[in-house]
Amino acid sequence: MKRLIIDCDPGNGIAGANVDDGLALAIALASPDISLELITIVAGNTPSEVGFRVAQDLIDRLGLAIPVLQGAKQALREAPEPWRQALDQRVYDVELAELWRGVRQPVASSAPAQDAVDAMGQLICDNPGEITLVAIGPLTNVALAMQRYPKLAESVAEIAIMGGVFALDDYIKDTNFGLDPEAAHQVLNSGAAITLVPMDVTTQTLMTHRDLERIARIDKPLARFVTETFRPWIDYSIKTRHLPGCWIHDALVVAWLLNQRVATAMDYFVDVELRDGATRGKSWRYRQPLRVDVGIPAQVGGLVHVLQQVDNQQLLAMIEQTLAN
Repeated sequence: MKRLIIDCDPGNGIAGANVDDGLALAIALASPDISLELITIVAGNTPSEVGFRVAQDLIDRLGLAIPVLQGAKQALREAPEPWRQALDQRVYDVELAELWRGVRQPVASSAPAQDAVDAMGQLICDNPGEITLVAIGPLTNVALAMQRYPKLAESVAEIAIMGGVFALDDYIKDTNFGLDPEAAHQVLNSGAAITLVPMDVTTQTLMTHRDLERIARIDKPLARFVTETFRPWIDYSIKTRHLPGCWIHDALVVAWLLNQRVATAMDYFVDVELRDGATRGKSWRYRQPLRVDVGIPAQVGGLVHVLQQVDNQQLLAMIEQTLAN
C-alpha cells in the first residue's frame, strides 16, 4: 500500500475552476492500494482558501478524518494578481458561469491553524522512504517544505508532479509551473526521485459525457461527487477548448502510481525558465549527450521520469473500476 500526501488546488463545484484535482483525490480515496494520510492545499487553480473549502467539504461528506491543511496563498516570487484575474474571472468573461447553476457548492469552513508546509515536511522526514508526495498544483508548498526541512528530498519516496509543457501548440507555459517558476525550478533540481506528468501527455486524456454516465451509474459517494462536479466542467471544456470532453490531467498522476502500464515514460533532465519575459515559466527537457552544449551549465538535479504516451481507455477503465470499489 502506498502512503500518500496529495498537495493540490481543487475547484470542484466552483464556477470556471478545473475539477481534475477532485478526481485525483477521489481515485486515491477509493483505491484499496493507497493510504491517503494528508491533503495540503496550495494557491493555483483556485485561491488556497477556496481549495481548502473544496477538499474539506469532500472529506466531511465522506465522514473521514484525513487532515486537510491550507498552505501557501501565493507564489515565491510571481505576482498573484494576473493569474487570479485569468483563472477566476475567465468564466464570467465568456459568460459561462450559468453552467454551474444548481451545482452543489462546498460548505464553508475555517482552515486549522496548523501549517500545511510543516505538516508535509514532518510527515515525510519522520517516515523516510515511506511517503509519496503527489503534487498536482503549483509547487510552492513543496519548495517551502524543502527549504524548512533540508532532508525532505532524500526522505521522500517519490514526488509525482503534474506540471510543465514541452511541445504543445498554443502553450508556452502551463499553469502549475507558470504560476510559480522558482518553486518548480527548486523542486526539479532538488535531487528527489521525481516523476513528471506534463501537459504533453495529459492532453492525450479525455473524459466525455458518455464516460461520465458510466460513473453516474455507480451508487457510491465518490462517484456522485465526480459526476455532479464534472458535468458543468465538461460542457465548459467543450465550449472553450473545442474538445469532445475534458482533459483529466491530475487523475493520470494517481493512476500512474497505481498502474504504470497506463502510460509510457522516459528519463530527461528538466528545468524551468526563470528570466522575465514571454518564456518565463516555460519548461524544457533534454537528454545526454547534448549535440550543442555551449553555454549549458552542468545539471544540478538528477534525471526526471517523464510520462510520454497514455492509454486513455485503460485510464478511464481504471477510474471507473476504482470508484466502484
